[in-house]
Amino acid sequence: MSAPHIDIDHLAMLSRLALTDAEKTKLTTQLGDILGYIEQLQQVNVDGVEPTAHATPIFNVLQADEPRPGLSVEDALRNAPAQRDNMIVVPRVVE
Repeated sequence: MSAPHIDIDHLAMLSRLALTDAEKTKLTTQLGDILGYIEQLQQVNVDGVEPTAHATPIFNVLQADEPRPGLSVEDALRNAPAQRDNMIVVPRVVE
């Protein structure tokens, strides 16, 4: 396998990163290693392997949705910095 060419200056510009020469050298080596591993993985025979989204089965662990009483108006407004007519008053954000 040949090492792919990596334009680290272009990647740094796209990522809005200011890299030193030492960081560029280190990152080029690391990205080259990652791409080398990807090339190795592309050679693995996966015929007959079913695609999966997770390595292990995922089960719904949520509780059943059961209605119950909510907060009273007084409790809901207790910590509101400003209130009027049983509503929280907030600064205007739209002109």
